[in-house]
Amino acid sequence: MSENSLNPEEKRQDEKEKQAQTPGEHRGRKQQRLKQLYPKPQQTTLQCIHDRSLKAVVIGLGYVGLPMAVEMAQSGYQVHGIDIDAGKVAKLRAGHSYIIGIEDEMLQTLLEANLLTAGTDYAAVAGADVIVICVPTPLTDKHQPDISYISSAVGGMTPYLQQGSLVILESTTYPGTTEEHVKQPIEAARGWTAGEHFYVCYSPERVDPGSVHYGVKNTPKIIGGSTPACLSYGTQFYGSFLNEVVPVSSTTVAETAKLFENTFRSVNIALVNELTPACEQMGVDIWEVLQAAATKPFGYMPFYPGPGIGGHCIPIDPIYLSWAANRQGSELRFIELADATNRQMPEHVVQRATALLEQRGHSIRGARVVLAGMAYKKDIDDLRESPALDVFRLLSAAGADVVFTDPMVPVFRQDDGSMLQSRQATPELWTWADLVIITTDHSSFDYQEMADHAPLIFDTRNATAGCRGNNIVVLGQPERHDHGRTLGLEQEKGQGAEREKGVQSEYLKHAGHEEHEKYEEVVEDAELAETEHVEHEEQGMEKEEFQDTEHEASGSKGHSNSGQTTREKDSAGADVKGQNERYPGTKRESVPSGEGAEKENGESHGIQDDAWADQDMKNVHGKTGDGYGES
Repeated sequence: MSENSLNPEEKRQDEKEKQAQTPGEHRGRKQQRLKQLYPKPQQTTLQCIHDRSLKAVVIGLGYVGLPMAVEMAQSGYQVHGIDIDAGKVAKLRAGHSYIIGIEDEMLQTLLEANLLTAGTDYAAVAGADVIVICVPTPLTDKHQPDISYISSAVGGMTPYLQQGSLVILESTTYPGTTEEHVKQPIEAARGWTAGEHFYVCYSPERVDPGSVHYGVKNTPKIIGGSTPACLSYGTQFYGSFLNEVVPVSSTTVAETAKLFENTFRSVNIALVNELTPACEQMGVDIWEVLQAAATKPFGYMPFYPGPGIGGHCIPIDPIYLSWAANRQGSELRFIELADATNRQMPEHVVQRATALLEQRGHSIRGARVVLAGMAYKKDIDDLRESPALDVFRLLSAAGADVVFTDPMVPVFRQDDGSMLQSRQATPELWTWADLVIITTDHSSFDYQEMADHAPLIFDTRNATAGCRGNNIVVLGQPERHDHGRTLGLEQEKGQGAEREKGVQSEYLKHAGHEEHEKYEEVVEDAELAETEHVEHEEQGMEKEEFQDTEHEASGSKGHSNSGQTTREKDSAGADVKGQNERYPGTKRESVPSGEGAEKENGESHGIQDDAWADQDMKNVHGKTGDGYGES
């Protein structure tokens, strides 16, 4: 600290002392006075940051906590992670990652260097200089903020907290949480004062799961402190290993900024989702509308329709903000309307799917439906708040025979507690279905293969853009509108009939399973097949045994019950055994295996009976079943 930081009176006193003392005595007294004026963050701790001797603890090792812990450790800090999920801790200690984007080799290197350790005991906080809290903040059954995990973490660590420590909350929460549920409880329990005996900051997580462009290091980091000294400490700490730190005036500003970011997204997605059914009714392709609008180089940001919103942020954060405003007497009706609109999308998807089946002579009851994708967004394994779960429940409640395929999610827990495993995405699966609904646009799906074999596809993500096939209906497009969907339309004119015949042959090849008793096909009008300017009539197939050349003219569907165990259809819970006996082509146990699937109990994928983990995951578990993980 330079002498310029002293006020005039201090400078005069300093000159007198300098004249009366030896140089060594003067420097000693000056350092003592500076330590009194500027506590630990401006002195010893900054040196610890510089030489990486500072020790950090991260509470919560999920989607937010583990990447943050790894980033700290890679920069040279000694980091200890705490999580209530003992299974997760055991995996981490063994060098096995459960988070996409963090490789086993990376963990093993940090473990071998003793830069990263993990455990379940809060006693590890006793030796920490910085404690970062990354625990879930879900909603209660009454649709209100649930900050019990924050309170539990603060209560667990407070007895071990040492003076001079920095406590940072990263969990997304409503304005005032850091002051009310972190700072004040510590002050009350220890008799300390924030900014003097310990330091408190709020820095919202900004994780984009599955992103290859933005991670912990290169995403700007907002931070607010309870006092200027707190802010200084937090800014110096994050600035030592992140590319950009954005300090703001208070913890409440930082908390509100995070909520506003995701509320902005929720409201704009809701606007597009509300326009989607209207465009379908008006005969307008909403995807073409959005593509055209996006050419405006200013004043516009594109958002796209889908089956609903998912993840831990966008469906939750606006509710936190609305709740906080209501607590102060304000009503945020716009946010509440957007939330209602987004939550209605799974119902719209099921209504549209039902109508599509009925137009082809099929009832939703008994219809074989494959959901392609269960994760809430592409190329990740996170099921939290996924709209595909609601689509699954609604279809099951309507009596459909529903299975799913997801390369990232081998198994998930249904409402009745049973585990349902993913099916392999094969031509046989597509052929077996009466309807395939694309609910998650994973990059690994072969959409052209899907279009070649499925009799009917309802695409809620526009994932099939560019695929050939008139059996595709896209959310937000009129059903008979195929503009821009078929590649090389002019070249396909003369090949249309042959291609359709080949697809039919493929269907016939897979229709000879023992489970099938009947097979029915509606052949397109020859003139339409020749021109291919107008959509072909959708092919309808019976999935029972094909009997010679018997094609019933009635077009009705008659699933045989001979020797088959039918699926329970009176609840959202799936009867896995019934599905297995109706699924063609393989021998299966009571829970069928899928590519990459684990044991039925799912223990290798973080599926465990921990009450906190179950509440966090809303009874849904994928590869990264969370104890503390937030997204």
